[in-house]
Amino acid sequence: MLEEELDPLLEAAVRALSEATDVAAVEAVRVRYLGRRGELTERFAVLQDPTLSAQEKARLGKKFNAIKQSLEKSLSERKAALSPQGISGGSVADLTLPGHPPEVGRLHPITQTIERILAIFRSLGFAVVLGPEVETEYHNFDALNIPANHPSRENFDTFYLESERETDVLLRSHTSPVQIRFMKRHRPPFQIVVPGRVFRPDATDATHSFQFHQVEGLAVGPGVTFGDLKGVLAAWAKGMFGSSARLRFRPHHFPFTEPSAEGDLSCIFCGAKGCRVCGQKGWLEILGCGMVHPEVFKAVDYLPGTVGFAFGMGVERIAMLLHGIEDIRLFFENDIRFLRQFP
Repeated sequence: MLEEELDPLLEAAVRALSEATDVAAVEAVRVRYLGRRGELTERFAVLQDPTLSAQEKARLGKKFNAIKQSLEKSLSERKAALSPQGISGGSVADLTLPGHPPEVGRLHPITQTIERILAIFRSLGFAVVLGPEVETEYHNFDALNIPANHPSRENFDTFYLESERETDVLLRSHTSPVQIRFMKRHRPPFQIVVPGRVFRPDATDATHSFQFHQVEGLAVGPGVTFGDLKGVLAAWAKGMFGSSARLRFRPHHFPFTEPSAEGDLSCIFCGAKGCRVCGQKGWLEILGCGMVHPEVFKAVDYLPGTVGFAFGMGVERIAMLLHGIEDIRLFFENDIRFLRQFP
């Protein structure tokens, strides 16, 4: 009698599966027939009947297993049919929905800032020159009149690399070595700007990073004066920060320029009136500059009396001012939520 009930039970289960419209309905069928108290599971209990002979138990057990395997196969097929590959949560793909358009890439805010800086200097007649990030100690220090006992040449200020050559090799700590390489191959007059990544072993915090970007400039030619330097940088500042931007110059010291100066930008947040950003001073330190030191020209075999000016600025510093960013680490964390703010 029990065997006669099994086939109709399987047919009812298969019929219920065919009527299931989602994965939840398929699961309900599984619980109804194969759950702990399912209809098929309860009938398995008959195999524990002591009145059945071993032959009867074997025959019934074989029948039960065949029914169970057939039902499990039907459950799996129906679930797969209602759960297309790649659709999470068991939902059915709606082929009428619009597709996901590919996202259009965009330039990193540092790249955008560099291109904006270079565009202004190109309009002033400067050519863009690039150079290697791995440099020699000669190009990075010696040719730039930086003495052997200068603190910047210590291991805690420069990334030195192992090399089999006699010349020490390092990751450049500024883009000035490119100026040396350019002057060795070219005679004045010329005007160039050098963008690029530089490296210094600084502890990373909101305003410092072991890698950052610079744009340096160099102009060499007859009659070049400090007044020309001030005029070029004033024009750049207005193009970068607006017509109300002003620069002031304070005496400073750099080994590769003499005289040297720090350039301060009138605070773009308070109009030079004093605020939290500028420390109530009304000015923001933005760049370094000066007239190229005669020893630098001597290192590249230029004639005595050659004159020119040079300047350098940090790109991250400028980008932070332009966009009101207070933490330099945001530029390097690759957080898409941050980068999407710069179309």
